[in-house]
Amino acid sequence: MQISPVLVKPGGVQSKFSEERMVGKLSTRLLNICVVSFCKARQLDKAESVIIDAVRLGIRPNVVTYNELIVGYCRLSSFESAYSLLQRMREARINPDVVTYNSLISGAARNCLLSKSLDLFEEMLQRGMAPDIWSFNTLMHCFFELGRPEEANQVFRDIILHGLSPCPATFNIMINGLCKNGYTSNALMLFRNLQRHGFVPELITYNILINGLCKVGRLGAARRMLKELSASGYLPNAITYTTVMKCCFRSRRFQQGLEILQEMRHKGYTFDGFADCTVVGALIKGGRIKEATNYMDQMMRNGIKHDLASYNTLMNLYCKVGKLEDAYQLLDEIEEGGLECDEYTHTILIDGLCKAGNIEGAQQHMKHMNVLGLKSHLVASNCVVDGLCKAGQIDNALKMFESMEMRDSFTYSSLVHNLCKARRYHCASKLLLGCINSGMKILRSAQWAVIDGLQYSGFQKEARKLKSKIRLAQMVQC
Repeated sequence: MQISPVLVKPGGVQSKFSEERMVGKLSTRLLNICVVSFCKARQLDKAESVIIDAVRLGIRPNVVTYNELIVGYCRLSSFESAYSLLQRMREARINPDVVTYNSLISGAARNCLLSKSLDLFEEMLQRGMAPDIWSFNTLMHCFFELGRPEEANQVFRDIILHGLSPCPATFNIMINGLCKNGYTSNALMLFRNLQRHGFVPELITYNILINGLCKVGRLGAARRMLKELSASGYLPNAITYTTVMKCCFRSRRFQQGLEILQEMRHKGYTFDGFADCTVVGALIKGGRIKEATNYMDQMMRNGIKHDLASYNTLMNLYCKVGKLEDAYQLLDEIEEGGLECDEYTHTILIDGLCKAGNIEGAQQHMKHMNVLGLKSHLVASNCVVDGLCKAGQIDNALKMFESMEMRDSFTYSSLVHNLCKARRYHCASKLLLGCINSGMKILRSAQWAVIDGLQYSGFQKEARKLKSKIRLAQMVQC
């Protein structure tokens, strides 16, 4: 007679149930691993399929399953698709947790739905969930992105009031947000205050502050921060050095910018061709063509592999020195290298053609851009309008101006200046007022060019009227 194992082993039935429960947990864990893997592989349809198959086999998804799926939908599909998973969770009788809402809040912020992030935070509170540090971090980031630094600062205080411990990301978000909203001095004071209380900044913290200081033109403070970073034991990366170099070049302190690059090389820090392209681009803008040419030659001798940014830099250099044939040859080289030219590449060529007086060639290249599907080429249009004016084709420039779907302050300023040079002050006056009334800013030099032109041409009354209309328009906008 065969004896049942249940009769010979006390507690056997309970052990069997425990074993089944353990298998169920392992199966759900395996399901979650599969969902994460498919989401990382950008295969949401397979992630959904594996959940359906699991349910069919009697394996029940849990809150972790849906949390991973929400992250996948936020990154790969749309926020709306991710948010709709909340309803599916309710139907499956799975309660969302703080991680669920954190993922949705972060997903909404990543998709620039900042107001939705705030609504989700309120929804979480109404459900009786206690926010964690990442909830507050994301909320703080949203307020900064919305240009509401006071409310972001209040969230920072709420973190302390809720008894939560801020993490390094909290401080980085706060410092970055203050810098981006024009409070760089406050960011620096916060940084120093945190250091006094034992905060050890990371490389990203230094990079944020250096970038913020450079943006407001505080080059000296940025360089001191760079030295402090080196002394702290961190290795500044390409981002750190390139940020300071750009600030040097923007301030027309070319020698200091070159010294930064030399320091980078001397200390053996790794960097790619981006830093070199930054140097060449700055030298070109500063009119130091010979130095830019030498630097580009040195890049090629060093065997730095060309990417699209370096090709664009080289093409800009060729156009500046009038080597348009060489610039066009680069187009073929780019395509042969498996790269695809962008709008900036074609705009460089159009500008070069205009500078060389080949307006017809520039217009033909504009049509070529349309064929390629590159339609948002405002800068290219501005180059052609300016080129037409300089070639004495003012009427054609005005026709093109009227046909443009998009215009910016440079479009108006350039055309107004060129109309004044052609002594067409009344036409320039009309264009100037149209620009100001539409709420667009125009260079003060362009405004005074029209007013001075009217006065010197004997139209004193018209000049006074124009001044009054400009003041009135500016008062209305304020």
